[in-house]
Amino acid sequence: MTTHLETIQLRIEHRTAWITLDRPPLNILDIAMMESLNAALERALAKSDLVVFQGAGVKAFCAGVDVADHAPKRVDKMLSAFHGVFRRLAVADCLTIAAVHGYCLGGGMELATFCDFVLATESAQFGQPEIKLGCFPPVAMVTLPRLIGLQAAGHLILTGHQISATEAHRLGLVTRVVPDYELSAAVDRLLEELRALSPSVLHLTRRILARLHWSDFLKQLEEAERVYLSELIQTHDAQEGIRAFLEKRKPVWKVK
Repeated sequence: MTTHLETIQLRIEHRTAWITLDRPPLNILDIAMMESLNAALERALAKSDLVVFQGAGVKAFCAGVDVADHAPKRVDKMLSAFHGVFRRLAVADCLTIAAVHGYCLGGGMELATFCDFVLATESAQFGQPEIKLGCFPPVAMVTLPRLIGLQAAGHLILTGHQISATEAHRLGLVTRVVPDYELSAAVDRLLEELRALSPSVLHLTRRILARLHWSDFLKQLEEAERVYLSELIQTHDAQEGIRAFLEKRKPVWKVK
């Protein structure tokens, strides 16, 4: 079964759902695309044991969220739509795989590293560049310190530096790095390995792992959202950073 939702493709075969972010060249997530992603994910979780996320085109898995949707009048709706994806995944039993090539930035990196397995090509680039807009990434604020430790997470979040797939693997963000031409085959091999195991036991094990180590994720995400909406987005610098990006100029930060 294949379903096209404008910028999202959903294909379900053999209890495996393939969700493709289909807005090339960079697969930037806007609000409409996030809503389609939520709809596709709802269908996928109801009919699948495994979910694979991938990006269309050759340049990117996903280079992040549309900066225009960070504007004060749209940011509430944007966070609600985007974080709905993570709230859905957080309580799901199925296993998730991110097949990453090219740029994996911002919200794209948040989505990929939220998955149980991250397979990345050697040329893939990871990063959380939100700080350069005068913002922070709410999901990554919760997840990255758990995945790689506070200091390493702080470096990525506070500098906005991009890192290679090899460095992401060293930190523990990537499960496996493969040559660019082998990504599809690597995903197939992992799927074959997982399909040989008991689906019910995999689901139970994943559920207990999440309960033991991510039980407060939803509460912490809610707090990160609250600060983002009630404090961060109200500041001069957050609004200036977004305007400057859209106007293709350097931001003028407010001096204390």
